[in-house]
Amino acid sequence: MIRIYNTLTQQKEEFRPIEPGKVRMYVCGMTVYDYCHLGHARVLVAFDVVTRYLRHRGYDVNYVRNITDIDDKILRRADENGESYTELTDRMIKAMHEDEARLGVLSPTEEPRATAFISEIVAMIQTLITGGHAYAADNGDVYFAVDSFDGYGKLSKKKLEDLLAGARVDVQEAKRSPADFALWKSAKAGEVSWPSPWGDGRPGWHIECSAMSTCCLGDTFDIHGGGPDLLFPHHENEIAQSECATGHTFVNTWMHAGAIRVNKEKMSKSLGNFFTIREIMEKYPAEVVRYFLVSSHYRSQVDYSEENLAEAGRTLTRLYHALRGIVPAKAADVQVSEHDERFAEAMDDDFNTAGAIAVLHAVANEINQHRRDGREEDAKYSAAILVRLGGVLGLLQQDPEAFFQADTGSELSADDIEALIQARADARKGRDFAEADRIRNDLADKGIILDDSREGTTWRRA
Repeated sequence: MIRIYNTLTQQKEEFRPIEPGKVRMYVCGMTVYDYCHLGHARVLVAFDVVTRYLRHRGYDVNYVRNITDIDDKILRRADENGESYTELTDRMIKAMHEDEARLGVLSPTEEPRATAFISEIVAMIQTLITGGHAYAADNGDVYFAVDSFDGYGKLSKKKLEDLLAGARVDVQEAKRSPADFALWKSAKAGEVSWPSPWGDGRPGWHIECSAMSTCCLGDTFDIHGGGPDLLFPHHENEIAQSECATGHTFVNTWMHAGAIRVNKEKMSKSLGNFFTIREIMEKYPAEVVRYFLVSSHYRSQVDYSEENLAEAGRTLTRLYHALRGIVPAKAADVQVSEHDERFAEAMDDDFNTAGAIAVLHAVANEINQHRRDGREEDAKYSAAILVRLGGVLGLLQQDPEAFFQADTGSELSADDIEALIQARADARKGRDFAEADRIRNDLADKGIILDDSREGTTWRRA
């Protein structure tokens, strides 16, 4: 039985999909005006693991993750760059896909773009107006009337009267209430726009996700996820407008990933502690970054630091060391083990990846013990279990040598290192041990570690 913490009810609940054996899940994706940062990686990896595990458990998962490709930030950045908004968004989407691939994030089943759903968005807004839940203002904007939905605040636990007490309305706005939010924004002269019954304009941010999710998954679906900053107002507004438009419960289970902090401070450009995914992967292998993110529970706050990422690299290295030099048994020959059962027990408990990783290390220890005991066949069998369970988390799917020799900006290429290893072997053969030691130490200073065994010398990047 899988139990998931539901943000709406603030408790773990038994997961029962609407349609047995099938899961419909929507996750708010990127607003593509810049490169993805570490906070985006947190959400991408968290829901990639959720998808992988549900499929591992036999569910047919329809995973929809949208792209917001029209937005104030996008238009501003495109104007600053002197390019069209489509040139900017196409470039950023391509970069996002590159980052995802390096992190081992599987592609969603569907990846709808907001600009491809303008007619559906306009139709949903018209339904809200007809139902008395939205109104067209004199300035051409359309607003959702928050006081028309009795359930407003049920996700965030915020009270409408408190929101109204602390709200201010700009004198230029045409809202009836300060809590109302835009569904349609009228276009300024020269701005990108689409036609609508209320004049040329473009959709507000919140309505995009309601239209895309219900079009792709139906009026009610199983799981809606996103980052912690989206809970309010974005997801709260999604619930209000979706349930008013369809008359049905919008989502059964709400999931939110934890925040990223950098050296115990909030990540922000103003503090100078803002990192893109690709900046981090210039210094650390992508799988180390993924391991760092997966090793904490998806709802927990993650503290990014050089020390924490280095520790993630060391612990992942220990797992790959257990697999090094072993050809795992064929997957078809490996039965479900007690390790699989303990792994499932952890993951069934709200996707407890920290507990699941503890199982991976237990299997690695078992492999090492088998090797010490000379039980090579048992080691191969356990190695197959480790690779299988690691794959559910998107880990340990590389050849160990590829992991150990991944280039993260070293001044030495693989060919350079192999040449120096051969030079060291020649020095040892000629009994010039001082030269052999010098080469080894020089490589170590450059972050290259040599491992000698009866089979020869292998190397890895520190």
